[in-house]
Amino acid sequence: MRYLKIVTSLSAAAFLMVGCSNQTPEEQIHEHLEEAVSLEETFQEQQQPLQELEAEEKEIYNEIIEMDAEQLDEIQEQSKEAAEIVEERKELIDTEKESIDEAKEEFDEIESPVEDLESDEAQEEANQLIETMDKRYEAYNSLYEAYQTALSLDSELYEMMQDEDLVKDDLQAKVDEINESYNEVIEANDEFNAFTKEYNEQKKSFYESTDLQINYDES
Repeated sequence: MRYLKIVTSLSAAAFLMVGCSNQTPEEQIHEHLEEAVSLEETFQEQQQPLQELEAEEKEIYNEIIEMDAEQLDEIQEQSKEAAEIVEERKELIDTEKESIDEAKEEFDEIESPVEDLESDEAQEEANQLIETMDKRYEAYNSLYEAYQTALSLDSELYEMMQDEDLVKDDLQAKVDEINESYNEVIEANDEFNAFTKEYNEQKKSFYESTDLQINYDES
C-alpha cells in the first residue's frame, strides 16, 4: 500500500555570455530554460523529506496492522500520528506543485524568441522541446491529482481506525481502494519521469543545434 515517490529532475546547462546587452534569440531561450531549472529547485527539495515521511508512515501502518483489536487505544494513538504525517505530506506536495507551476510559467517565455530563430533546425528542435514540456506538465498535473486522491484516502483510513466499531470488511475495502489509488500514482509518476528524461535529451539536442557554447550538468 505504501509508496515512495521518486522523480527525475531537469538537467542544467550553462554558457559564458559576453556582452549580453543585446541577446540573441538563442541566448534568450537559454536564459528562460535555465531559470525554469532554477525554479524547480524547490520542487526537488521536497523529494527527500517527502520520501522520509512516506517511509515513516509506512512503518506506523505496518505496526498498526500487526496489532490486535484489544489494543484499540494504541491503534487510535498510532493512527492519529499517521494522519498527522499525511497532512505534512499534503503540505510538501502543494509546495512541490507551486514550484512546478512557476517553472512552467517561466518556460513558456521561450515561445516568442523561438519564432525569431533563424535556423530551421534550431526552431524545429525548440518546438519539439515545447511539445515535450507541455506533455511533462500535463503528466505532473495527473501525478499531483492522483497523489492528492491517495492522500485523501489515507486520511479516511486513519479516521476509520479511530472507530471502535470498525468492521473488518470495511477496513479491507478501504485498503483495496488505497492500493488501486497508489497504482495510479505509480503510473503517473513513471509517465512524468519519462517525459522529463525526454525533455532533458531534447534540450541538449536543441543547444547542439545552436552556436551556444554549453557546459552540461550531467549530475
